[in-house]
Amino acid sequence: MSVQTRRSDSLAESEVFHILGNDRRRAIVQLLAQESGQIDVSDVANEIAATESDTTPVPNNLYKSVYVSLQQTHLPQLEEDAVIEYDSEAKTISPGPNFDDVITYINGHSEDQSQLLQLHLVACVLGLALIAIAGLNLPLLSSVDPVLWSVLVLLVVAASSLYQLLA
Repeated sequence: MSVQTRRSDSLAESEVFHILGNDRRRAIVQLLAQESGQIDVSDVANEIAATESDTTPVPNNLYKSVYVSLQQTHLPQLEEDAVIEYDSEAKTISPGPNFDDVITYINGHSEDQSQLLQLHLVACVLGLALIAIAGLNLPLLSSVDPVLWSVLVLLVVAASSLYQLLA
C-alpha cells in the first residue's frame, strides 16, 4: 500500500466533481465499476491509452505515458480520497470506502432513487388501471368517482417523494 495518509470521512460534492473532472480518473472509476472487484493497473492503462489513441494497436509511448501518469498522479489522488485501494506491489486497484459516492455521480442516480422511480411507476400504472376499471361501472369501484381515484394516486406519489426528500 501507499505511504500516503488516506481520509476516512466521506467526500464533499465539490471533491467528487474535482475527481471526475479529469478524464483519466473518471475512466479509472468506470473501469473499476465494470470489473466489480480488482483490476490490474496495466489493464487500466491499456484501456485508457486505447481510448485516447486514434490508431490500432496502441503506440507503446502512449501506453507508457498513461501508465506513468496513473502511477504518479491519478492513483495516488484516488487513494488519498479513499475512492480506491491501491496495492503498489501487486499493481492492482480495488474499490475504496468512498467509491460508491463517486460512482453514483457517474451513473446519474443511486439505487435508492431507482427504486423510488420504480415505486412511482407502479403507483401510476396501478392508479391508471384503477381509474380505467372504475369507468367500467363495476359495483365496488364505480361507487368512487374516478377523479377521486386520480387524486388518491397523485397523493401517494407525492407522499413518497416527500418522504424521500426528508429521509
